[in-house]
This record gives sequence, structure tokens and C-alpha cells, in this order.
Amino acid sequence: MIEYLRKEGTIMAHGRPRDRRKEQQWRQWFRQWQTSGLSVRDFCARHGLSQPTFYAWRRLLRQRDAGTTPFVAVQVVQDPPSLPAPPLEVVLASGRCLRVTPGFDPHTLRQLLAVLEEAPPC
Repeated sequence: MIEYLRKEGTIMAHGRPRDRRKEQQWRQWFRQWQTSGLSVRDFCARHGLSQPTFYAWRRLLRQRDAGTTPFVAVQVVQDPPSLPAPPLEVVLASGRCLRVTPGFDPHTLRQLLAVLEEAPPC
């Protein structure tokens, strides 16, 4: 199998520049094969072509014609900022409800809870 490398917009096989005549020849063979009604094996045998090379060229030319390349540009982006955590909800024995946002000061919360637990309900 031929190994293809991408370099400066030109497909290269084994370090050699793209051979336009060879590409035209393979395109002609594919047109002949499509109108021949022969299987790939029979067509290759009749024209002295290797089946693996036939399939490799067919795949390569389809990629070129579709404008696709075997390489895709990737852009790495940061994860979007996460949504803030919902507030904590504390229901006291008296039935009072206290909502506390993330990042609260635990000492201040303890003081507030002590005050609320001591105070009579409204």
C-alpha cells in the first residue's frame, strides 16, 4: 500500500511530488472500468493492474474530488464556565427556611443559626 503524506497542500507518495499524468491515467482507467460492466478483479486482470493499488487510487481520488483530506484541523477550546451552584436550603425546627449561597462563611452561619433557633417564631 502506498503511504501518503500531506505537505504544503500537495499529496506526496514516498516523498515524490504528485504525478499528474499518473493521476490522469488512473482517472481514465476508472472511467473505463465504470462503463465496462466488469468486476474490479476482471478489469484489473485485463489491464494488468493490482487490485490493492486500484482500490488505493480509487479512495485517494474520491478524497481529492470531495475536497476532503485525511487530516482535520482541530481547535482546542476551554470548557464553558459552569453554572453557579444552587443555594443550600436549611429548614429549622421552627419551620423557618434559610437559603445559603455557595462560598458562605461557616462561622457567620453558625452564629445566625444560633440566633434563629433562640428567637421565637414570628
